[in-house]
Formats: sequence, C-alpha cells, structure tokens
Amino acid sequence: MAVTHINNDNFKKEVNESDLPVLIDFWASWCGPCKMMGPVFEELSDEYKGKIKFVKIDTDSTPELSAQFSIQGIPCLVMTKKGKEVARTVGFLPRPALKKKIDDMLGQISK
Repeated sequence: MAVTHINNDNFKKEVNESDLPVLIDFWASWCGPCKMMGPVFEELSDEYKGKIKFVKIDTDSTPELSAQFSIQGIPCLVMTKKGKEVARTVGFLPRPALKKKIDDMLGQISK
C-alpha cells in the first residue's frame, strides 16, 4: 500500500512540495466511519499510484494541521495541488463512490 502518514515534521515535504496531487485523509482512531474508510483509501492508493499521492493525517495527533484545513468533520478527504486545496469530501464513501469522487477531483485539477 502506498499511503504515507503525515505529521508536522513531514507535511511540507510530502504535501506542499509534492509534484503529484495529494489526497489527504483526515481521520481519528476513535471514528467508526474513518475505520471503514481506511481500507478503501489504502486499496485505491495502489490504483492511483503515480497519479496521486495518498496520505493520512491523524486529527488527534496533529490538531494544527486539521485547523489549517478547517476540518469540521471526519473522515474528510482533501485534494491538494502544490499545497493548495482544490477539492474535499466529508464522510464515508464506499469504494465505487470514492473512486468516482477521486476521478472528479482529478478532473477539477486538470481544468
């Protein structure tokens, strides 16, 4: 699986300086929908390898990053390009719906 766990130390390098668009999964260990989203997120990371960088941010461990993105509910997926938010979705999505959402997000980037 090609998912990188992000913290304050590696955020700039892994997200802001990434050549690829980055899909950030804001999650927490106590969140039921986050636990359901995790395996789907990891599975799709393999499918989009070389097109999107998949990363996870634990909202409890890095509240300042959650605040930076104004995260109000989790799971929250935020697509960035060069560190700037281009799209987001909140809540659990089953695999087909998440794949469609990611494709839509990629379409927004290429406009």
